[in-house]
Amino acid sequence: MQSQQTDGPALESRRARREAEHGTRRPRRSQAQVPGQHRWVPRVAVLSTLAMATIAMPLSAGADDGLGARSPFEPDARPAGPSALDLATAASTVPALSESVAAAPRTAVRSDAASRSFEREPLPGCDPTVRPTGTNGNLDQHELCELWQPGDFLRPDAAVALSALNEAFRASFGRDLCLVSSYRTLSTQVSLKSTRGGFAARPGTSMHGWGLAIDLCSIETGSREVYAWLNENGTTYGWANPPWAKRGGGGAYEPWHFEFTEGVAEMGGD
Repeated sequence: MQSQQTDGPALESRRARREAEHGTRRPRRSQAQVPGQHRWVPRVAVLSTLAMATIAMPLSAGADDGLGARSPFEPDARPAGPSALDLATAASTVPALSESVAAAPRTAVRSDAASRSFEREPLPGCDPTVRPTGTNGNLDQHELCELWQPGDFLRPDAAVALSALNEAFRASFGRDLCLVSSYRTLSTQVSLKSTRGGFAARPGTSMHGWGLAIDLCSIETGSREVYAWLNENGTTYGWANPPWAKRGGGGAYEPWHFEFTEGVAEMGGD
């Protein structure tokens, strides 16, 4: 036993020298140290930092920065758009006119505007000098001109002027004007009077029956921008919402109803 205790330190010393000579000696670990801990603890800290940054970035990007930016998590509370009543009573918010519209003659020379449009032939074969024969609601359809919407007809001069207006409209909004109706036969006028009452003229007296009136779709009257544009620029081409159809104008309130004013005056209308 004595020799084993004495030889212990010597053996340990020799073993240490051999390991040093061969480069195989390993450092002694303390009991509190866990294998790999010195490597993984920093990596865990880095990954945690990256994760927090990834979560924080989109949240901060969507927040209101004080310049009016909206968070993507907020509900869209924008108004759906004005009603026809709002449009008729609200102040006009007319967008800037395009160069072509601004250069066009105003109401006083709307016949010239229609003539130039005819020269461009927006409606090939439609002669604006023709006056259809027949009575209100019983016009010869062969003497009317069909519009861009199949099945919709107007008196030739009214059709050419409206087509010129539609060209300007398309240049501004990228699409054609949407129409509910145009020329109406007498039988159609009778049917509408029975179903719409005060919103339809007495059969045989409607300007629709002369091919001088149109009704616009709600997509037009329901847009403040579009409706303001039509009221401002329609008169350039001789088309307007007549005074009686405006709110408080003495007739049924019909913001969708537009008439070819030159033709109405020719027929003795107001």
